[in-house]
Amino acid sequence: MAAFHPLAASRVRISPLLLPAATAAGAGPASASAAVYAHRRRFAAIVATAAAAPAAATGFDFNAYMGERAAAVNRALDASIPADDPPASLHEAMRYALLAGGKRVRPAVCLAACALVGGKEAWAMPAAAAVEMVHTMSLVHDDLPCMDDDDLRRGKPTCHVVYGEPIAVLTGDALLSLSFHHMARADSYPPDVDADKHPARVVRAIGELARCIGSEGLVAGQVVDLEMTGSTETVALDRLEYIHLHKTAALLEASVVIGAILGGGSDEQIERLRKYARSIGLLFQVVDDILDVTKSSEELGKTAGKDLASDKTTYPKLLGLEKSREFAEKLLSDAKEQLSEFDQEKAAPLLHLANYIAYRQN
Repeated sequence: MAAFHPLAASRVRISPLLLPAATAAGAGPASASAAVYAHRRRFAAIVATAAAAPAAATGFDFNAYMGERAAAVNRALDASIPADDPPASLHEAMRYALLAGGKRVRPAVCLAACALVGGKEAWAMPAAAAVEMVHTMSLVHDDLPCMDDDDLRRGKPTCHVVYGEPIAVLTGDALLSLSFHHMARADSYPPDVDADKHPARVVRAIGELARCIGSEGLVAGQVVDLEMTGSTETVALDRLEYIHLHKTAALLEASVVIGAILGGGSDEQIERLRKYARSIGLLFQVVDDILDVTKSSEELGKTAGKDLASDKTTYPKLLGLEKSREFAEKLLSDAKEQLSEFDQEKAAPLLHLANYIAYRQN
């Protein structure tokens, strides 16, 4: 498996052509803010046009696909946590955080990757549920006052607001533990898995997930992000890329890769999908940064404009809004290129997911 080296040269790179002159000159938040609001209407038009085109071109019903997978994942998540068993307060908080809605993008890519390499989606459902548990854990902890200090998540009060900080911390801890327990249990999987190959695949998948969320992945990105927030030091683009490849892209990478592993994919297929996931993971964050300054809290379902208000380093701040969109288009192109060697009908969910991430509005 490929190493997840800090600031590796093999990561997705930003072309020098995307760098605005203002970046070199050290443009401040005021100029970035002006650019943001000047382009708000244009961005809405771009989104509407681009989002409609892919579905019309292939006939693939992406919304139906995502809705069906989200419903299946929600059923699996609902069944994974007891409603009334003690300690009731902990299980209630876990269910509140885990079942609060969300697009279930990470479980969906896990299932899609499994099917793409020839596996059955049911083989990857335990892993799909597990990555959503890990994702929810990261949100619960990220929202804490000692971290991002946010009161709104998915349009609802955050876990610590409802249950208090101690229970919120323990909720995240319990969800993380449950994710690995869920993947490791033999009875989580259907009986038609390959009895000879399946155990080794599960071990490899668990190792992949652990690596991508620990000190080489998600947690590493969070730490560097915390260190940079509020710092007077100018954050370089490669440092910003490091943060988001770890904090955001790493879990998407794990979701895709473990789906491919459990589906029996070859090493070459797995590595292609790894590169795809890194591109869409960084794309997700670039778009998130753009949406933070172009959408309202009501539209996003979370507090809008926080990055600008806290002078947090983002892609629009460093590149400007227009160059950030150009970078997003490059990442989208890179992601699609990695899928070009696969059967395009089977790759349709991942192709459309890349488009969705690029052109989403919340």
